[in-house]
Amino acid sequence: MKTSVQARLDEETAATLEILERSLGMTSSEIVREGIRLVHKRHSVAPRRKLIGVGQYDSGIPDLATNPKHLEGLGASSMGKGWRSPDERSQD
Repeated sequence: MKTSVQARLDEETAATLEILERSLGMTSSEIVREGIRLVHKRHSVAPRRKLIGVGQYDSGIPDLATNPKHLEGLGASSMGKGWRSPDERSQD
């Protein structure tokens, strides 16, 4: 698909375009196309990474993230034998 673009250039920009055409040996269309690509590259935002599985699982517990009772004993099994919670230690 070819698209024509018309642009009004101030004197300074028109002079810069002429200098670029002569020094680079490019047409004004080539310079404009490259300029558009460069502006896009400079101002484009990288797509946000998505976490796998977010929103796909439902525990069925509506207050799982906010109710401390659901955290009781969490991680205790990974602490090894002989580990006691602070509550158990204070009873000694």
